[in-house]
Amino acid sequence: MTYDVHAHCVPPALIDFLREEGRAIGIELVSDDRGESAIIAGRVRLPPFRGILSDLDERLAHMDAQGVDVQFLSGWIDLTAYALPSETAVRYSRRFNELLAEEANRAPDRFSTLGTVPLQDPVAAAAELEHAVRELHMSGVQIATKVDRAYLDQADLDPFWEAAASLRCLVVVHPCDPLAGIDLSGNFVENMVGRPAETTIAVSRLLFGGVLERYPDLTMCVVHGGGFLPYQLGRMQHAYAAVPHLAAQNVRTPPEELARQLYYDTVLHDRRALSFLVERIGADRVVLGTDYPFEMGDRRPVETVQTIPALDADQRGLILEGNIERILGQIRR
Repeated sequence: MTYDVHAHCVPPALIDFLREEGRAIGIELVSDDRGESAIIAGRVRLPPFRGILSDLDERLAHMDAQGVDVQFLSGWIDLTAYALPSETAVRYSRRFNELLAEEANRAPDRFSTLGTVPLQDPVAAAAELEHAVRELHMSGVQIATKVDRAYLDQADLDPFWEAAASLRCLVVVHPCDPLAGIDLSGNFVENMVGRPAETTIAVSRLLFGGVLERYPDLTMCVVHGGGFLPYQLGRMQHAYAAVPHLAAQNVRTPPEELARQLYYDTVLHDRRALSFLVERIGADRVVLGTDYPFEMGDRRPVETVQTIPALDADQRGLILEGNIERILGQIRR
């Protein structure tokens, strides 16, 4: 059994919901010559929706071709809608999760789900996470690297972190709105460099800000191989030791140890980089990902893992299935 922990979905019924009720919650659908998109809270305009995000038959065909048995459905990260006011964000998150669960139930042996929560209201986010895991039988949640404009360590998320740690569910961290205020236009730099850089900053702040140390039971996975973080751990470790009055104000645990609390997906597009990640972090902390259906995804994820010479059969087994099965087995429903 192989598991893909990083795949995106927009349930067709969610688009219908937004057409009918979106204005009432602060999400307006608009159309132009590029297609249909959404404006959130009157100020955050999304790129056009992609039909493939909603096509179940196409998704299943890709999974079969990729050798993926079970895909974790998570939303398109742009639709997390943290810019909404709290009261409407709660309603939106609940409906999103219900519709995502319904979509997964169309092929229940092929899908698990990662819901969304209104992180702009941490108490409500904790409650929605409990509902998603215990009532909708989701495996966890996908969250963005920022809550509107605040990084995760700045957003007073302790009620949410506490709930996630108690449930032992999966929290997947995905970049969104990378490096706001920096010009990343042109040459696809926003995606190629901006997104892994955004992840690196967000997760480094969680690490050095003390969140991972305070909540050691968090089961957190970082997409795109952890951004640049695993490959600069030596620099972080040096800062921790050389300038502790600056780097270690909020943590006592060395960054190399804290980094081992995280999971990392395989979407690196380079077998050498993935081999290094496994060597540096350990095969027991790496899980399969595809970033389906986007262009920057891995179209042959199982083959990627199977053809790395440095990995033995046990390591491949952990990455393809063993680690996820361990995570699923620990969730407190």
